[in-house]
Amino acid sequence: MSLTETPSPELGAPVLDWTPPPVPAGVPLQGRYAALEALDADRHAALLYQAYEGQDHVWGYLGYGPFSSSALYHRWVRETVQDQSHLFYAIRNLETGDWEGVASFLRIDPSNGSIEVGHINLSPALQRTRAATEAIFLMMGWVFSNGYRRFEWKCNALNLGSRRAAQRYGFSFEGVFRQAMISKGRNRDTAWFAMIDSEWPALKTAFEAWLDPRNFDAEGRQVERLGDLTQLVRVASDPAF
Repeated sequence: MSLTETPSPELGAPVLDWTPPPVPAGVPLQGRYAALEALDADRHAALLYQAYEGQDHVWGYLGYGPFSSSALYHRWVRETVQDQSHLFYAIRNLETGDWEGVASFLRIDPSNGSIEVGHINLSPALQRTRAATEAIFLMMGWVFSNGYRRFEWKCNALNLGSRRAAQRYGFSFEGVFRQAMISKGRNRDTAWFAMIDSEWPALKTAFEAWLDPRNFDAEGRQVERLGDLTQLVRVASDPAF
């Protein structure tokens, strides 16, 4: 076969009329239970530190922290947000009115339409809340509404909570990269998950159904579980569960 002949289908489907999506600019994201703003040291750091203070376990699987003072966390935020390779959001729980966590876009690759969510650090007050789930949903919505083809989630393979969350949110398991990193002087195998644009319409419907106030009783208990709804869309399950 010459280089000018029509490629074989085995080489992959053509991506026609492809236009790379924009790099995230930190536009505010607003939902019913959560609001996200581009992380700013002066606006958010002290309030986030209050949410994390005394909860050192939330830093265990991250490559930084815990921080022994608000000033040290403020400096870390100030320096981190200057790095243009990622974009951090601060997460406000609208049911409490407090800033209670962060998450970021990283591995931003518009030329291939791929982007990752990471650096997720939810304070205990935010964990297992509707606001926490909606925060990730709002980031998903920005990704796919702006034309990205692939949204990734990666975590330490030992972090079973993160692996469970990825599946609940509808990310499909793609494998474990062995000895992928050294983090805080320890080996890290990395579990990979992703969702793609063709799966987004069904996942969006699942999230909207779960976030509907009618899906919760008077005590705030869910009627339908999000994982049961997204399971219908995921193409591969994590064998750890």
